[in-house]
Amino acid sequence: MANLGFFQMLKKKRELIPLIGFVSLAGVGAVLSSLYAFTKSDVIVNKKGNPEPWQHVDPTKPQKLVTINQEWKPIEELEKVRKVMK
Repeated sequence: MANLGFFQMLKKKRELIPLIGFVSLAGVGAVLSSLYAFTKSDVIVNKKGNPEPWQHVDPTKPQKLVTINQEWKPIEELEKVRKVMK
């Protein structure tokens, strides 16, 4: 019954059709972009479970779309700081 009134209103006021279309398209886009963001590895959702996920990145797996001459070498200063902090 309520939907019938909605469609009757759209028949009377046709200028609302594009507005409803754009608002619903924006809502769908917001939902899809948030779902996409939660599937990416660089977005941290659970800060308590894994506060530093970049510590567990596989250095042999490229993280970019284009990787040219990638060589992974440990940084000496970073290793010293990591040993001191533990």
